[in-house]
Amino acid sequence: MANITLFSQIISKLDRSVFSKLVKDKQTDKHQKGYNSWTHLVSMLFCQFAKSQSVRDISNGLRSATGNLNHLGIQKAPSKSTISYQNKHRNWELFKDYYYQLLNSLGQQPQFKRVKFRIKSKIFLLDSTTISLCLSLFDWAKYKTAKGAVKMHTLLDFDGNLPAYVNITDGKTADNKGAYDIPLLKRSVIVADRYYNDFSLLNVWDSNEVFFVIRHKENIQFNSIKENDLPENRHQHILIDEIIELKNKISKKKYPKRLRRVAIWDDKNKQTIELITNQMKWSCNTIAELYKSRWEVEIFFREIKQLLHIKSFIGTSENAVMIQIWTALITILVLKALKAMAKYNWHLSNLVAFIRLNLFVKIDLQRWIDRLFEENYDPPQNYIQGVLF
Repeated sequence: MANITLFSQIISKLDRSVFSKLVKDKQTDKHQKGYNSWTHLVSMLFCQFAKSQSVRDISNGLRSATGNLNHLGIQKAPSKSTISYQNKHRNWELFKDYYYQLLNSLGQQPQFKRVKFRIKSKIFLLDSTTISLCLSLFDWAKYKTAKGAVKMHTLLDFDGNLPAYVNITDGKTADNKGAYDIPLLKRSVIVADRYYNDFSLLNVWDSNEVFFVIRHKENIQFNSIKENDLPENRHQHILIDEIIELKNKISKKKYPKRLRRVAIWDDKNKQTIELITNQMKWSCNTIAELYKSRWEVEIFFREIKQLLHIKSFIGTSENAVMIQIWTALITILVLKALKAMAKYNWHLSNLVAFIRLNLFVKIDLQRWIDRLFEENYDPPQNYIQGVLF
């Protein structure tokens, strides 16, 4: 039996020295009175793990851990007014930068590496999700006449299914426009849906030696240059594999090079999926499987929306919303690191639920995630009472 709570052991996985350096660089503890940046981080992580619905829930939840707060690195439970004030005023970029720092440590474990493709390129999945907001409360989040929203443009690393880059914009920003700022890794491959079929964007990627696999739009105009031979007696879902050149003058000016077009039959949805890529050497089945793996980013969006507190917000300012989103990303990173370290084959939803029920239980974390349902307890001793008469 451990002497500290499950939540305290989870928090201990975070590198506090790196966080302290970020705090010093950004001066986020300047003029603070008791509620420092670390306490703020722990409070918002508690909000995510416990799925607290308000600042009152966070304050009361931490207050219920009397005697265990020192293990979390905080002196006392914050009041709800203090949490609200700092959510509005403390720089949200502190939590953004800390996420990327943790990604370089927790997110690089060997357990995260997956071998599904024989290609050497690093695989990234690109997509966005819209988080709806009430415009009357979040008046800064312009989207539609009577509706507000923010959009998360996410570049997901295929290994580990964790965001390598996130760009949060207002709901009006188009998917392709939000993708221009993503960092590009030479010789990597980006897989995306038809909303990223922007030839200017694709030309930027190609110029930086980045491969792409994109579902093209139905109205694309092209000339077929060469039709490649299809594999015999296998991969019957491949309909066509050809080299093309853009026909429209404006499009050709934006992307003057040749492209490869692969059409595949999706038997599950009974439809044809047409893809374009600048990779000429990989097999057409590899191209098809790469696009199929794009579904992982949809699963990621579903996980953070269903398992974490990201669909409703405890503060209405832009700063508060950004802090809650970035602490949600830190939480999903920690959860996936725990899942990767566990010997037990957890479903992420079960892991979240069990942690939520046992946050302040004192039990060894590693032993708990390794064999939660296989604990062997000593049977009670049988006492034989002698005959008195």
